[in-house]
Amino acid sequence: MRLVLWMLALFAAAAAIVLTAYYNTGSVLFTVPPYKVELAFNTFILVLLSIFILFYIVLRTLAGLSGMRNKKAEQLAWSGLKAFFETRYDQAATIAEKAFRLADKPISKALNAVLAARSAHQLGNYVQRDHLLASAKEQAPAGRALLLITEVELLLDEGRHAAALAALQSLYSTGGLQSTAILLLELKARQMAGHWDSVLELTEVLENRSLVDRAYINKLKHRAHLENIRSNARDIALLRKYWSNLSSQEKLDGGLAVAAARAMIAQGDNASAQKIIENSLDVRPYPELVALYADCRSSVVSWQIQRAESWLAKHPNNAGLLLTLGKLCTYGELWGKAQSYLEASLSIESGYPVHLALAQLFEKLKKPEAASEHYRKGLDFALKQIGTA
Repeated sequence: MRLVLWMLALFAAAAAIVLTAYYNTGSVLFTVPPYKVELAFNTFILVLLSIFILFYIVLRTLAGLSGMRNKKAEQLAWSGLKAFFETRYDQAATIAEKAFRLADKPISKALNAVLAARSAHQLGNYVQRDHLLASAKEQAPAGRALLLITEVELLLDEGRHAAALAALQSLYSTGGLQSTAILLLELKARQMAGHWDSVLELTEVLENRSLVDRAYINKLKHRAHLENIRSNARDIALLRKYWSNLSSQEKLDGGLAVAAARAMIAQGDNASAQKIIENSLDVRPYPELVALYADCRSSVVSWQIQRAESWLAKHPNNAGLLLTLGKLCTYGELWGKAQSYLEASLSIESGYPVHLALAQLFEKLKKPEAASEHYRKGLDFALKQIGTA
């Protein structure tokens, strides 16, 4: 029914046009001095209609060609993506670059440029990678953020943290709240550059973000504090200040306490080192701190022995505490207690340190045979450890 109505309408329109043309005797005059062109009105209508039809055909042809081009670019993009995930990076780079040249839409250009750049990166062709990303920034400004993020990630993978940080600054210049992914990239760059204060600042921001691996953040915070303690190790004033600025929870971190105490002992500040160790061991017997306490000798060794015995009461049969007590008693010339503690430690856990401590004790007690025996056993134990390492 609809088709019949359309045919009737077209027939009526055609009849109206024919009748109008038959009875129309008007003309159209074009004046372009010194020329004049006069056309019959019907002829003018036919010319105008012909021009319109020709223009329409040209537009449709161009649209068709553009559609074919976009379709070809889309096919190439899928082929390039397939080649990339199949690790055929040489083919992926070539195909994706062609798709980048053919694509009209900015986002398509950016995506194809990223794929081509990543493929070139996998091939170690960094010059081609950088050229593609630079071209895409000019031709597809709408995809600038995607291109910059890709650039940062690939530069970091190459080890060029300074260039990656420069690219990040360009990205930050746009303003706004940066995504977690971008902050994690900066965190990696700062870590590679050794900017540990910046690492700490970023971890504080990332702690408040969802979907962030807390264990990873805590590990980085620990590493940053450790590196800062080491960098301040030669300046006792800076070291004390840095330690005092740590939170109470951070001061109980055994690894940080060991690093700080060792640095202070090396600078001759045994009193500060002793306080750090004692505060931490009051909470739990961190093995390295237990061992270090014996080397942190103060003028009041009786106080150290008393503190160590209080920890032993909480953690009986702790070989490390017994060894430390034996060393402290040796230093305080409490020979009987020293031998008792060292032999108790040896009965729980044999090792080179306890044999060495006993050998040194017996030397002081003028018992060379016993000292030689423990030196020998300690050496045997050390050689076994080297052999199994």
